[in-house]
Amino acid sequence: MAQVYDQAFFGSKIVPITKATVSITSAATLYGLSVYTVLPVCVSSEGLLAFRITEHFKRLIDSAGIIGIDTFAPEWDVKRFETVLRDLITANNINKDVFIRVTVHVIDSVPGTRSRGLATALSAFVYDAEPIFSHEGARLKTSVWRRVPDYAIPSRAKVNGAYVNSVLAKQDALDSGYDDCIFLDMTGHVCESSAANIFIIRDGVLITPDANSDILEGITRRSLLTIAKEAKLKTKERTVDLTELYIADEVFVCGTSAFVTPVIEIDKRQVGTGKIGPITKQLQEAHHKILYREDQQHLDWLTPLS
Repeated sequence: MAQVYDQAFFGSKIVPITKATVSITSAATLYGLSVYTVLPVCVSSEGLLAFRITEHFKRLIDSAGIIGIDTFAPEWDVKRFETVLRDLITANNINKDVFIRVTVHVIDSVPGTRSRGLATALSAFVYDAEPIFSHEGARLKTSVWRRVPDYAIPSRAKVNGAYVNSVLAKQDALDSGYDDCIFLDMTGHVCESSAANIFIIRDGVLITPDANSDILEGITRRSLLTIAKEAKLKTKERTVDLTELYIADEVFVCGTSAFVTPVIEIDKRQVGTGKIGPITKQLQEAHHKILYREDQQHLDWLTPLS
């Protein structure tokens, strides 16, 4: 388990993490009515750098708006959001790579199954940036559970309650001896893993399920598509069949907590050579260099927090 740091933000101020709580009567607790984002903060030669703060804030705003939480956006802007992150990093005296998880909770008590006009509180806490997969690669299993479709619970919104779907799927994979799952949508097309987007490489083309495949439109996913296009790699966003993964030259998953991780086995089938492939490695290294400001590419994606 990753270390969680002692100081958190809740409501309007920094508090001990044991005080950053919501009531058992709140809509957040009763109905899972919260939305969240997680962003990395990395130690570089330029100090602590947060990755794509504006995009993470926008995802909170969008997620809240999609499910009808209408009291959060009028009270917050990205400047205030950035100040909270900086204050939180300072309060915990951070000097290593961490993740910050920020959540908007609906805190009204026993409001019934509705979302509009209800009070919200923002929380944020810091924990060690431990990747969810081994750097050597991940072994995935097709889930017996299907991805909740966008017409049931919106895939584009990071809704806390929706992650029961991911828990069921990942636990099935763990029980079967794998690292994680592959979700299929209701038509049998590939979506993503339990908490990361998925890419394949076939004949030199970088392919990922499109936004109509019940995926979360991940910020790391979007960043890698930009990096790939700048590197003159051919890219396609389209529906992907499960059997394409079996015959792909390379497969990888990506996300804040997954970083860029090669997939070496799917459903007892070796992927490619069983090791990280050249395009995956190229994108992995490019992503790492941006996070740690080791080159001058996409400096606008980084915000100093120290």
